[in-house]
Amino acid sequence: MPAPALPDLTSLPLPAANALAPIARALDGLDPASLWWLSGYAAGLARGGLAHGDAAPLPEAVALPRLTVLYGSQTGNARRAAESLVAVAEGAGFAVRLVRADAYPTRELKDERLLWVVISTQGEGEPPEDSLGFVEFLLGRRAPKLAELKYAVLGLGDSSYPLFCETGRQIDSRLAELGAQRLQPLGEADVDIDAVATPWRTRALESLKALAAQLTPSAPAAHSAAVIPLRPTVAAALHTRERPYAAELIEQVRLTGRDSQRDVRHLEFNLAGAGLHYAPGDALGVWAPNPPPLVEAVLELTRLDGDSALTLDGVERPLRAWLSEHRELTRLAKPLLVALGAVSNHSELRSLLDPAEASSLSALLSSHQLIDVLREWPGDWNAEAFVRGLRPMAPRLYSIASSPLAYADEVHLTVDVVGAEDADPLRLGIASHHLAHLEPGVRARVFIEENPRFRLPADAGRDLIMLGAGTGIAPYRAFVQQRVAEGASGRHWLLFGARSLRDDFLYQTEWQEHLRRGELQHIDLAFSRDAKPRVYVQQRLRDQAARLFEWLDGGAHLYVCGSLALGRDVHQTLFDLFAQRLGSSEAANEALQQLQQSGRYARDVY
Repeated sequence: MPAPALPDLTSLPLPAANALAPIARALDGLDPASLWWLSGYAAGLARGGLAHGDAAPLPEAVALPRLTVLYGSQTGNARRAAESLVAVAEGAGFAVRLVRADAYPTRELKDERLLWVVISTQGEGEPPEDSLGFVEFLLGRRAPKLAELKYAVLGLGDSSYPLFCETGRQIDSRLAELGAQRLQPLGEADVDIDAVATPWRTRALESLKALAAQLTPSAPAAHSAAVIPLRPTVAAALHTRERPYAAELIEQVRLTGRDSQRDVRHLEFNLAGAGLHYAPGDALGVWAPNPPPLVEAVLELTRLDGDSALTLDGVERPLRAWLSEHRELTRLAKPLLVALGAVSNHSELRSLLDPAEASSLSALLSSHQLIDVLREWPGDWNAEAFVRGLRPMAPRLYSIASSPLAYADEVHLTVDVVGAEDADPLRLGIASHHLAHLEPGVRARVFIEENPRFRLPADAGRDLIMLGAGTGIAPYRAFVQQRVAEGASGRHWLLFGARSLRDDFLYQTEWQEHLRRGELQHIDLAFSRDAKPRVYVQQRLRDQAARLFEWLDGGAHLYVCGSLALGRDVHQTLFDLFAQRLGSSEAANEALQQLQQSGRYARDVY
């Protein structure tokens, strides 16, 4: 018998206030996923799928608890993997919530029953920026006993680094140490993430279904309500990481002087009609092909035929196509060296692959590109082994250097051309090289990568302390443009470091104009090659400690953008200053944690 049609809701009387009060009490504290599920269940009741008087008895066993998927991501890969997990779990009918690590209330951990963690590792075994607080809490003394928790961890990393997936390993072992039950072994995904993440996701869902079967007996089908999904439908973005937009270059200008050792470019792209929207702090992802001379050099060194067809995982392409657009030919990875060891007989390479030589291997991977290794250690390659040893092609992310209010339908980038100072034209950064050689009117494949942890404060009256070095100045150009366009009353203080004043002061005339107009209240500069001994931007922060604390005490937001090394050095400087002010290391740590957790200390380091 078909369910009755939905009534005209506008014609129904509103329930009496006294009838709504107990419902409100019952719903208090439920998360959005549970509320959406209940809305569908109630709709099923209203349509007659389950008569109130004939309701099936509740199962005696406890229903499966809500699943929390917590992620920590530096470049977006862990977030995307977590979103895929949520999609399959929800598709199987489970109630799921997705939480970024820095938005997770750690007080709730003691009450969790089902937890999946997806987290990346960056640098030398460090957690991603958005996970620092959560990881510190979990590894610290305040972490609760978790005897009722069932969990699984998927770690993302790069085996080129000695501490591969270190953050994932720490979380997995710590949860077990706290008494939680591991549903499945730790997943450790290398640069080819899907090779591990996809089967791990399948096993994770199977373990969830098995747990549900144990806890919840099946109810008679005749008495089940028809649940009408009422989740809001979010329109899919027209252009994404997987479907990039071909943006036309409007203009390109070199920012650094003729004598600079760096070649830094300012690029402006047209986004009119693209449907792409961004906020200051976001990044622009760029997909770039490997340059043809590099592809041909690699084919020559490996003695492989670029026109021969190669099928990998059901996809057939000419080898030249695999190398041009689907595999990294500049960034080295450990799997390639392992594959090279199998097709060659080089004692030096074999010793580097010894686990005891992890630091030497890491140094080689950071200093060498693929072309160097192929020249130094020839091998008897076959096409499949070679391509499987290479990293999958990945987009490069660049901090956006413009405000959409100041430049409607445009996006600006500040790009350091990697390899510009290298005598070997085949040693380069593929995306920066690609962008540097674009002419106006030519298009590049781009997408927006949101960066919610590096945002302007909602309160336009808050002051901003902006610290960066080199191209780390890019988001601050966007910040100040946005605040000026909005008429924000908060003050702005820029601390910037580079090599030399004459050649490396990026956007110098713009910052001088902001100062003249009163849109920038303070600027402190550190040009390392112009001073003896060399002075770096974190020293300027130390010099201005009194102003730093005056602004922070007044509610200012502090931002740091630049290299991982810069991030570490600035954080250490802040720690030292807080310890000196507060009298202890513990108090300094707590103060910095509070700043981060409140969103007033944000870092975008890479």
